[in-house]
Amino acid sequence: MGRRRHDGSADRTGFDDTRNYLSDAIGRVVPGRLGRRAVAVEVETDGTEYARGDPVEITVRLRNRLPVPVELETTTRRQWGWRVDGVLEASDERRYVRSEPGTVAFRAGETKVATATWNGRFRRENGTGLDRSVPAERGEHTVSAFLAVADPASHHEDSTGIRIR
Repeated sequence: MGRRRHDGSADRTGFDDTRNYLSDAIGRVVPGRLGRRAVAVEVETDGTEYARGDPVEITVRLRNRLPVPVELETTTRRQWGWRVDGVLEASDERRYVRSEPGTVAFRAGETKVATATWNGRFRRENGTGLDRSVPAERGEHTVSAFLAVADPASHHEDSTGIRIR
């Protein structure tokens, strides 16, 4: 006899209808290379031009394009990040992130959305333990986002351009 569903009707298969067992099973046999290529990274900002010192809202989307779950190994405990002109989180301050590998998992077709706000300034560490905040120069800048995967050939990064006036 099958299990009862939430609505009280009988489930003839005995599976919990809130879980896709077929997708889970297939996801376990998806080759690592295919799984790594399945996740797309997209970054966008709330505008393309900003006054000097204005905040920039950054939206990052990490999307599993496969109809099966995917789990990726990351190089550190950091799963994703953002940069301005190649500077992680617009700061050259030392980061304290555990250097051991981690993982990031996606359900079938899942899109993870994260947001960050860049205040339009770079934090510069001067070697004395004190740092200073420097406004971004006028002109073109590149905002990028990445998924910190262990396989550098799988290119999990996207970027967009902004202009500071």
